[in-house]
Amino acid sequence: MVDLDNPAPEDDIRDAIEQFYFAYRGFTDRPDRILERRGLGRVHHRILYFIGRRPDVSVRGLLGLLAVSKQALNAPLRQLMEMGLVGAEAGTEDRRVRNLRLTSAGQKLEAELTEAQTRHLRAAFDRAGLEAEQGWREVMGELVKG
Repeated sequence: MVDLDNPAPEDDIRDAIEQFYFAYRGFTDRPDRILERRGLGRVHHRILYFIGRRPDVSVRGLLGLLAVSKQALNAPLRQLMEMGLVGAEAGTEDRRVRNLRLTSAGQKLEAELTEAQTRHLRAAFDRAGLEAEQGWREVMGELVKG
């Protein structure tokens, strides 16, 4: 648990920032290469991931999850739809609402991307041990809160 009465020295915090950058680079390396071969990037990955985790999410719901503007989402989402990776259907209660779902090709790509990251993360957790994994989850939860 973080001790707010005894903050970490500046160098320790800077080391943590560096580790965060390097860890993220390692975590995204394989998926980035897979996406690059298709002319896609990380924004496409985030869209695929969250639609895969929440089938039938509305465009508005996806905007909230990604915390991006409608303009920022429009082009990459349209590209994924044109590539046959994402489909949209009108909502059953409100026909103006578009619910998003991965196509079978989108599911396959999302699974390949996520599997690479799952292996990477699981290997790190296995090497570090359960206590370290729990500590990591606690720190990440605090970072998410802001």
